[in-house]
Amino acid sequence: MGRQLAGALFDLDGTLLDTLGDLADSTNRSLASLGLPGHPVEAYRYFVGDGVAALSRRALPAERRDPATVEALQELFNRDYHGHWADKTRPYEGITGLLDALSSRGIPMAILSNKPHSFTVDMVGHFFAAWSFSAVCGARDSRPRKPDPAAALEISVEMGLGPAQMLYAGDTRTDMDTARNAGMFAVGVLWGFRPRAELEEGGAQALVSRPEELLAYF
Repeated sequence: MGRQLAGALFDLDGTLLDTLGDLADSTNRSLASLGLPGHPVEAYRYFVGDGVAALSRRALPAERRDPATVEALQELFNRDYHGHWADKTRPYEGITGLLDALSSRGIPMAILSNKPHSFTVDMVGHFFAAWSFSAVCGARDSRPRKPDPAAALEISVEMGLGPAQMLYAGDTRTDMDTARNAGMFAVGVLWGFRPRAELEEGGAQALVSRPEELLAYF
């Protein structure tokens, strides 16, 4: 290991929270409202991760990916998900213990998601109210989405840490690209939505199979 880092930045979906079932259910109900077919839950492992617009485009049939239909599906999804994001979603096993351990060591923590900001804040408040985060940031029109590094770099400034002092943990290539673009230590988590190969191809500098393995870097 050998590396001593001073701050932790986490992705949310597929990293701290297993949100796949609720994301799939809300999207499938929204597709049904448009008279369109849904998808198996496993398909959503590759639909999610880059924001609701990307999720909507990927979930729609190829011939229905016109801007108006994408926007309509986004609006339906946002309304449905608002009432259902806690139906099946839970923290991954070992996450609460990891947050306890980091907090006890005085390691500052933050969360950066491509999920809409309002959902991100509400879900962190619901599932992780027992822990303090330096920043909780979701997707907003005023800031480019991951893998652009702007939000990650703003968070490191808020923490009073240089990017090289930050561990960034996520479960997709988008997360690995974000970490590398920001000059942070990129750690791929293997319990999330995407496979090892994608994380390796995305330039992960380390891979972990269990949350507690992250503690070795601090």
